Amino acid sequence: MYQPTITDVDARELVEQGAQLVDVRNPHEFRHSPVPGSVNIPLPVIQQALKQLDKETPILLYCVSGQRSGVAKRLLESHGFSLVHNLGSYTRLLERQ
Repeated sequence: MYQPTITDVDARELVEQGAQLVDVRNPHEFRHSPVPGSVNIPLPVIQQALKQLDKETPILLYCVSGQRSGVAKRLLESHGFSLVHNLGSYTRLLERQ
């Protein structure tokens, strides 16, 4: 079973400090239930969008279950990103509002 790599408390603190929220769901999923302050970079195109992300600013990745965001985390880490967290499901973000 999927396990997030960051707690809700830590994620909330990082967001308040300006972390990058990246939704790796497809555009239709993103339009259906967007999270305020997030950017949609679907998993299939994230490698082409690396320049949109700042390596010096923490990145919180999420999707529906945590699976795609887990893949995205490993991909970003393989390209030198070290401040990357898999938040898991976008519903964790919506529950906080």
